[in-house]
This record gives sequence, structure tokens and C-alpha cells, in this order.
Amino acid sequence: MADSGGFDPASVGESDAPPVEDRPYKVLFEANLCFGAGKCASASENWTLDLRSGVARPRTYFLTEADLESNLRAAEACPAKKGDGVIHVVDRRTGEELAPDPHGDGTVSVDW
Repeated sequence: MADSGGFDPASVGESDAPPVEDRPYKVLFEANLCFGAGKCASASENWTLDLRSGVARPRTYFLTEADLESNLRAAEACPAKKGDGVIHVVDRRTGEELAPDPHGDGTVSVDW
């Protein structure tokens, strides 16, 4: 995991986010590291693959309970970063990464 210099990656997007009670989960996406495998789009309707750019994109970054399971599958399916993935599903209430969580400790595993 890259040193974030004291910056909490789980805080990204919170300034204009919907209420946590309505959408308790969010996606952090390292689009610059996406190579367009498309496995996320196969796993979740929230994900699309732009065939022109070759980069995936979520339809929404803030998720309900109903959206959670398919986005967890999308994060786990992403083969980028040598299988660690570039889709990160974070519990907004705790700041913990739910998937892919390659370190196994809930720390957000973005490389920013």
C-alpha cells in the first residue's frame, strides 16, 4: 500500500456524498490503473466498460445495502494490480475496506 502522507483515502468524496444512512457504502476506483478486463461489468450492473477508452466506470459511487453484494463481487473479480484490484468497496460508517482487502485488515488499499 502506498504511503498516503496522513491523508485518509476513505474520506474521498464525502464532502458531496448522500447521507450515510441512505448509502452506507462507497466505491473508490483507481481508474488510472484499470486495463479494461471487464470482469467488474460481468459481476455487477453498477459497472460498465467503455469500449473506446478500455476503462471501466461505476454508474454510482455511493451504494445501498441492495447494491453491496454485486459491487463486492466486482471488486473481488478485478484482476488489476496483480490481482489486488482497483475497485475498492468501503464501509462509510467505519472507513474499512470490505473488498478486495488484500491486506486482510480493512485498510484502504489504494495506490495514490
